[in-house]
Amino acid sequence: MGRIAARDFVETAPTGSMLVVADADAEVAARVTRALPRRRGVVLRPASVDAAQPRRVAALLTSVGAFAIINATHHRFNITVMEAALAAGAHYCDLGGLFHQTRAQLRQHAAWTRADRLALVGIGAAPGIVNVLARSAADTMEVVREIHVAVGGIDRTRGRPRSPFGVSYSIRTLFEEAAAPAAVFTRGRLQFVPPMSGAQDVRFPSPVGWQTPVLTLHSEVATLPRSYRGKGIRECSFRIAFPRQTIERLAFLREMDLLSSECVVAAIQRATPPPWRGIPNEYEILRLVIRGRRNHAAVEETVDCHVRGNRRWRAGIDIDTGCPPSIAVQMLARGEITARGVVPPEQAIPAEAFFRELRRRGMRIRRRRRPWSSPG
Repeated sequence: MGRIAARDFVETAPTGSMLVVADADAEVAARVTRALPRRRGVVLRPASVDAAQPRRVAALLTSVGAFAIINATHHRFNITVMEAALAAGAHYCDLGGLFHQTRAQLRQHAAWTRADRLALVGIGAAPGIVNVLARSAADTMEVVREIHVAVGGIDRTRGRPRSPFGVSYSIRTLFEEAAAPAAVFTRGRLQFVPPMSGAQDVRFPSPVGWQTPVLTLHSEVATLPRSYRGKGIRECSFRIAFPRQTIERLAFLREMDLLSSECVVAAIQRATPPPWRGIPNEYEILRLVIRGRRNHAAVEETVDCHVRGNRRWRAGIDIDTGCPPSIAVQMLARGEITARGVVPPEQAIPAEAFFRELRRRGMRIRRRRRPWSSPG
């Protein structure tokens, strides 16, 4: 995801920009930087720094005069990287905190407000794009009762070696989603239910079709009920569809109490196939369903973001996670995002300006509205 964010920034940032690619491994940082396209007026620099050492991260940010940092590390580093950004006077964004980390980050709102800086928490696909989809509909409603997120996709790529669990993001994060109770906001209260429970059959638009998303722990449920408390929200959930084989393998590891084993994580990471240079044939839909009252009428609005990847980059649907932080930092630099403090995307990002940037990257927004039989 970090490589995609860097590629997007290099290709779209204004002349005079500088991108520093930092990693704990100096060779990784140098290799990623070398692989990026060269563009006149955009300076590229590799750097070596460990995200677990906030003082050193802050020193790096200060030395280069950083405007903002995109944190593409595992969410266990979110707090330390935030501390470094605040110490250096830089804005901050990340790809999400898997609910609990996000809640811990939100508690630092006052310090960031005093510093007149923004920590944008969870600006990938989900959380991220789906939060802005929610804002685009909620802003037009007087009452918001329910917000539900569902993610589904298909992979028709041929000839690519499969990873053991069929996902491209962190195996560690996947295991946490499969092991930790899922947060659900229901009847106006937060509850936790068994991980990967609550399966629902959902018909996504073609070519995705029928999928069966399940409940997992996610940051949307940490922020959306807070953001729309004043509009009367009572229900909020997040579901994602995994391949059947992935569900079965995760269930087996959970039954054996192996999802928290570092040895198992390391073994699976070793089994992950090397980078593949083909062109993925993937398609994903990020769905937001919101129910409430608009002009005194009960309505349901479904907002879908269609994602097909970037063939020129040889990248698949991961662009919907990697591109949004690059978009957000540039919107912040242009003054299109003015929020300060520790703020989720639905409160910070103006929807239409953000959607224009998604369209530039081949992502499309589609809406469907219909009357809703409100329970009360």
